Amino acid sequence: MKNELSILIPCYNCRCGKLVNVLHALLKKEEERHGREAFRYEIIVADDGSTDTASIEENKYINSLDNCRYVIREKNTGRSAIRNFLAREAKYKWLLFMDSDMAVNDDSFIERYLSSEGNVIVGGIRTGGDVSLLKNNIRYKYERASEKCRTADRRNMKSHKEFRTTNFLIAGDIIKKYPFNEEFVHYGYEDVLFGKNLYENNIDIIHIDNPVTLEDYEENEVFINKTEEALRTLHMFEDSMQGYSTLLDCVGKINSYGLTTAVSLLYKFAGRSMKHNLSGKRPVLFLFNIYKLCYYISLK
Repeated sequence: MKNELSILIPCYNCRCGKLVNVLHALLKKEEERHGREAFRYEIIVADDGSTDTASIEENKYINSLDNCRYVIREKNTGRSAIRNFLAREAKYKWLLFMDSDMAVNDDSFIERYLSSEGNVIVGGIRTGGDVSLLKNNIRYKYERASEKCRTADRRNMKSHKEFRTTNFLIAGDIIKKYPFNEEFVHYGYEDVLFGKNLYENNIDIIHIDNPVTLEDYEENEVFINKTEEALRTLHMFEDSMQGYSTLLDCVGKINSYGLTTAVSLLYKFAGRSMKHNLSGKRPVLFLFNIYKLCYYISLK
């Protein structure tokens, strides 16, 4: 069993006190079970240049908890750099990275990670929230539709391609030797390249069913704009992502069938309408992947 743990949470314009409270209580339970000398822990939240001063002030409460720190960084450095920073800050061998907008609803969440074998372990994500309130939220619809592919068995079939930073445990020496690529400054795909890097260096990734819960969903327009940003990131690093992106696989097939011009014309004449629907009050999920494909090809 792993006997020391650093929980590392990058944060940007997010109030994460509730999440830290839950994690802290679970860590205290492990400390009581094994003894203070037998189990050591810390939680570090690193604020990556947030602009929301109210969330910063609220998060300062984290400093009042035992073995917890809230680190404020004035400049936003991006999703890769902030995780590398957290890895350097950590005191203990085992590092558990979590996104700040997730929830933990399982009393065995920490215990399950501590008892799992492997040097890189991905716990997964589940979809939460009230369907009656979220039925017209495009991200909620997308996440719900993707749930059947998220079991540990399914993820282990393509373990390196299914790596995500939302909720994973890693040995500190591995991430320090193979850090996240800090050329990824904008949103998206830094985790995909990290999984590829581990594969190329013969480091196994184990997927288990130990999910965090997504309960906070962006408004439709925000989510679509973030999706476009991620696609621009993918386009920038296209050569490195070959074989690790389903969308790039589709783009390759479209090119091979000579359909690139047709898809470009579809985006030209229908792209604005598709985005209007996806960003609006009654988004059609079927259009989401079509829009992503059309938008990506329009970047060529």
